[in-house]
Amino acid sequence: MRPRLLLAMMLISLLLTAQEKTPLDTSEHAAPTQLMGRVVDPSGAAIVGANVQIRSANGAVLTTAQSGTNGSFALSALPAGDYRLVVSHADFETKEVSVTIGAEPPPPLRISLAVSAVSNIITVNGREDDLVGVAESSTQGTVGAKELEDRPILRSGEVLETVPGLIITQHAGGGKANQYFLRGFNLDHGTDFAVFLDDMPLNLPSHAHGEGYSDMNTVIPEFVQRVNFEKGPYYADVGNYGSAGSAHLEFFKTLPQNFFQVEGGMYGYERAVFGISQKLGSGNLLYGGEVYHDDGPWKHSDDYLKFNGILTYSLGDYANGFSITARGYHGKWNSSDQIAENAVPNVGIFGTLNPTDGGNSQRYSLQAEWHRQRANSNTKIMLYGFHYDLDLFSDFTYYLTDPLRGDQVEQQDRRWVFGLDARHTISSHWFGRRVANTFGLQVRNDWVHNGLFQTENRERVDKTDSDTGTTLPATTQADRFTDTQVGVYWENRIEWAERFRTVAALRGDVGHVDVTSLVTPANSGTASKFLPSPKLGLILGPWSKTEFYVQGGFSFHSNDARGATQSVQPVSDENPYPNTPASRIPLLIPTKGAEVGVRTSAVSHLQSTVSLWYLRSASELQQSGDTGGTVPSTQPSNRYGVEWANYYTPLEHLSFDFDIANSRAFFTAVDEDDAAPNSPGGKRVPEAVGLVISSGITLHDHKRFSASLRLRNFGPRNLTSDGVYRSKATALLNAQISYRVARNWGFFVEFLNLLNRRDHDIDYAYESRITPTVGSAFTDVFHPVEPFQVRFGLRRTF
Repeated sequence: MRPRLLLAMMLISLLLTAQEKTPLDTSEHAAPTQLMGRVVDPSGAAIVGANVQIRSANGAVLTTAQSGTNGSFALSALPAGDYRLVVSHADFETKEVSVTIGAEPPPPLRISLAVSAVSNIITVNGREDDLVGVAESSTQGTVGAKELEDRPILRSGEVLETVPGLIITQHAGGGKANQYFLRGFNLDHGTDFAVFLDDMPLNLPSHAHGEGYSDMNTVIPEFVQRVNFEKGPYYADVGNYGSAGSAHLEFFKTLPQNFFQVEGGMYGYERAVFGISQKLGSGNLLYGGEVYHDDGPWKHSDDYLKFNGILTYSLGDYANGFSITARGYHGKWNSSDQIAENAVPNVGIFGTLNPTDGGNSQRYSLQAEWHRQRANSNTKIMLYGFHYDLDLFSDFTYYLTDPLRGDQVEQQDRRWVFGLDARHTISSHWFGRRVANTFGLQVRNDWVHNGLFQTENRERVDKTDSDTGTTLPATTQADRFTDTQVGVYWENRIEWAERFRTVAALRGDVGHVDVTSLVTPANSGTASKFLPSPKLGLILGPWSKTEFYVQGGFSFHSNDARGATQSVQPVSDENPYPNTPASRIPLLIPTKGAEVGVRTSAVSHLQSTVSLWYLRSASELQQSGDTGGTVPSTQPSNRYGVEWANYYTPLEHLSFDFDIANSRAFFTAVDEDDAAPNSPGGKRVPEAVGLVISSGITLHDHKRFSASLRLRNFGPRNLTSDGVYRSKATALLNAQISYRVARNWGFFVEFLNLLNRRDHDIDYAYESRITPTVGSAFTDVFHPVEPFQVRFGLRRTF
């Protein structure tokens, strides 16, 4: 391994050695202890038949009991250690408290449960939990740390592939944000799919490279406690970018076990990660870090090096508490950008046409969260702020514009962000019906300085357009601006009858931008837009452990601030004519959708959902970070599809999952601008994902042995609106095997792309010129999947 990684590992090892042992270190020698208590309602009356669970720190259920006639319960044979006590009842809110058991039995507990709102909100550990009677739709769910641990992944963004139907790929160097596909969308780097880290938004509006840019490289998978996901524009607390779906990553506040892990593998893969949580005063301190390096199979290596760190201090429990979290990420890389198909004979499938592409990125954040639960109310307030910096060098058309200097561009994005997310829920009864009303406020402000520059070998230079002879200035676009978004919502849940409940909501969002153009003063200005978003969900059942859902709603995504005030097109390769008028684009683009679904657990140990959905976007128009102009597809689009998700656990240690989704996407009118040469165009939305299959079999911790085999397949896509150019299907088979050698030691091996397929991560179709002397060609442009490789790791817990 490289000296820098070895040095980091040595420092981490010294730090770990200095740590005192946690209570778990002595648990095997402690005598069994009994935990006793009583469950009551807000008035102090006993609750009979409450379900009482003792879970390990990572959420695994260890033992269960029910409260008796006087509300009492007793759980015995518990070794010393830290646990989570989860108490639930159909008519009350679930409550979770932390419990520490020492050598002596703790005093009896008194657990008071608040009267339940319309639905029973429970803490779930993974897809094996039964959400019938809890979820609001058939496409809402949770994946826990246990399932994440057993998944072989190539890159950290693939944590999100636990969302059924979602595909994560990459079309450039490892440090660039992933490419996302879901529900008939090529979501680019995040548009129409919202990602949250402990409720802090990851997506970046008005980004220099792409609207809604969402970089998952800032996530350390080992610290993710669960991924809560939902699809469609039906959820009041999700505003911008949530039309196709959203994912809420919750991170550990205390780790199940402290750990240190080191990994290595083919193609220069090296990684070290550690995590420690311990008592500090009356709260808990968690801290950890990651050092990562990967060259990849590319002829010109990515040399991707990143550092991640996390620090959290938390007080209280699930019901009442406070936490503050700091995160830091720094990465730099070379870029294995996509290559044209006609360049493969010259550079090979893993070659590059511009070895100076690449970039660097940083993100440093601080967030604080406070929550309180009372008998008839819940309140949560979260404040966050972060600094973000990106310099990205890309070359997509090679020598098409300037055969002498090439077509490399630099995109720069620097910003400070501050935000607030506050919600308050009141539970009550209306005419004998249980009701919950939630009021929410979300505020976010981005102070941004970004730009687009013509470069050669990462140096800013003027260029000459090969068709017109026009000089393209080194600074194509440079702007300072603020992007402000304010959202308010009201959500009402009513249980009308034993088997019928509704979720109705009204959300309103205001976007406001104030742009100062440093190149073209005429493009300075302000723009504002307000959009209302009503939403309604009907839930019927359950009958025979089966529930039915009908949903409809409106949402939106924001467009780039610069496009909303722009009146003159920047002089670029797509527009080499000075003073060309530009049409301003709407700041907020409305979407609307509907869905019918069913969720059932009628078959023992099987969780199964089916949904039929429809989604309409008012416009596909967006600001192009690559040219400074706007992409041309102005007409609305319609998408529809079907999804079927299954999770089967026939045995305690064995699980199967099989998810399949198929979708279609069409413009409402012929798109002449995104078609093959000499074609009248068509109505197909380019890059829209169709068939997606994700399936796996997992053996978890059986006699110290775990294994997983996973298949990921996404089918051909239309690359042009007329369907003349189409991608091929991509299918990858990955596997992981792990074995716990001793109580504190284990190792694992990952096999990625087991079949060594030469499929593509991404395909496009556009015009390019691969050398200064070769003529231009409209052809398939792709980024290949990485070939078969083996990675291994050693893990120590303490």
